Amino acid sequence: MKKIGYLFLLALLLFFAIILTVYGQGDKEVKLFLNESQTHWVKGTGLGQIWVRYTELNPGSTIYGTPKDQVFDVGLRRVRYQIMGQLTDQVFVYTQFGINSFGSLSGRKPGMFLHDVTAEYAVVKNKLSLGAGLHGWNGTVRYSSSSVGSILGLDLPYIEESTNDVTDQFVRKLGVFAKGQLGSLDYRVSASNPFPIQTALNPVPTLPENVTNIAYYSTSAPAINYQGYFFWQFRDKEANQIPYMTGTYLGKKNVLNIGAGFSTQDHAVEYREITESQVRQKASRQFGLDVFYDAPINREKGTALTAYAALIDYDFGPNYLRNAGAMNPANGVNGQGTFNGPGNNIPLIGTGQVYYTQVGYLMKKDLLGKLGTLQPYGQFTVSDYQRVETPITTYDIGINWLQAGHRSKLSLDYQSRPILAKGEGVKLVKNETDPRKGMLVMQYQFSF
Repeated sequence: MKKIGYLFLLALLLFFAIILTVYGQGDKEVKLFLNESQTHWVKGTGLGQIWVRYTELNPGSTIYGTPKDQVFDVGLRRVRYQIMGQLTDQVFVYTQFGINSFGSLSGRKPGMFLHDVTAEYAVVKNKLSLGAGLHGWNGTVRYSSSSVGSILGLDLPYIEESTNDVTDQFVRKLGVFAKGQLGSLDYRVSASNPFPIQTALNPVPTLPENVTNIAYYSTSAPAINYQGYFFWQFRDKEANQIPYMTGTYLGKKNVLNIGAGFSTQDHAVEYREITESQVRQKASRQFGLDVFYDAPINREKGTALTAYAALIDYDFGPNYLRNAGAMNPANGVNGQGTFNGPGNNIPLIGTGQVYYTQVGYLMKKDLLGKLGTLQPYGQFTVSDYQRVETPITTYDIGINWLQAGHRSKLSLDYQSRPILAKGEGVKLVKNETDPRKGMLVMQYQFSF
């Protein structure tokens, strides 16, 4: 009976996607104009991402104390609404609110919360704008500020969102920013107040007694976080009205960018060198380089290639390593557990170097007739972290069924993640008996 129920849910989701495709063609947007010349306006957008998922759980995972090694679940990965407006020739405002990761283990009746509330003033049109608020004008690399509606793969490359919900609110902080374009150079810089880890929705681990040579986030009042990202645009220019970077243009632009960025925060982490020593504080430092290519291959057929690669150096103090799992389907672990912890947790962000790449191929536009086309993709991450004895890898392979571009999109994705066990001293090693686990997700995305 369970299998029949799962198949019914999948069939229902497919039917919903086809209906939206047949009756939802076109790319027009609705704006409310505020003046006769139509240069001042307000508009709104919406987005939803529904997950149907099968997950091989990490060893020792439990759901409210019940041991589980696999689970099927349905959840809302994201629901977002944006309202933005050009109120005068110089003033632009942007707001976004919604929910993230609403699954069967979430609190019921979730409250929508603010993602962005910013106002900016164009000092020199296109070249320099100054703004403030709850913002996502982040540094380090391109997908430290990702557009959730135009992702190439199933989910954001959150390997590049290093402080997600630790010292920020889903990559946003309260602060000031400057941004603009000087010829082919696009730039953004910001100075923000990180949120104290004590206010995090999910508890952030703090430095335990008698633990040495392993850094944790500091419980002290946070210092200012300075960030910047700069990229040179060799071909078409990208828009920078809002901070979130497009994942794939689906052949509508010819883009080649090379970028570099940073993020730094004083006394962000703390650790002990030896058991008897005083707690020492250290700055967090991040530096990144990346290249983004997105261009049509055959304009007549509509084929296109998207490719991206990044090299990031993370320094969060000695042997820092943090687990994370998207919309985790388990909430506990028993004595059989590993370093990963419960559910779909991955050893995600740590001190060391990260190599990330993704590539996608957009097939011809009439491949499926009126039902759209397909876009296979792959993502690969190599994390060479100080605390792990050898580099670890995570990869995704999947395919997007683009029924009306990003506005009606069905994706199928398989992710393989590493499982770590404790080695000698503070070092971690690959789990010998069960070195990897997988997760299969079907997502339907709609946007308007």
